Amino acid sequence: MAKMSDEACSIARALGVVGERWTLLILREACLGATRFAEFRDRLATLVEYGVMAREPYREPGARSRSAYRLTPAGRELQVVLSALQQWGDERLPRPEGPSMLRRVRGTDCPVHVGYLDDAGREVPFADVAVIPAG
Repeated sequence: MAKMSDEACSIARALGVVGERWTLLILREACLGATRFAEFRDRLATLVEYGVMAREPYREPGARSRSAYRLTPAGRELQVVLSALQQWGDERLPRPEGPSMLRRVRGTDCPVHVGYLDDAGREVPFADVAVIPAG
């Protein structure tokens, strides 16, 4: 069992519960009805291959050449996933002193949260969302 983190970061606390190597993939499959799950290998090269990260060479003076990894626009879009984990951590694993980060509309003090939207942009309550396999 993973040790629960008492870090200030909501994402770190949430990942203390759901961040083991295959947990999110197992949860995804469980939401689709699976009861058994074969492990997959997840590698940095896969993130590069699928355009989530880009590999860039760099060299510090006097050192050998190395690779740096930067998020691509597709990778930056995953911020919504991290925000969902943070939101879950804030709600389900709260710190006594409150959240470590707030989500606000840029340039305002208007709070935002992660949720489901329909095609017209209206929020759909979680209880009204059905996850249905497409195949």
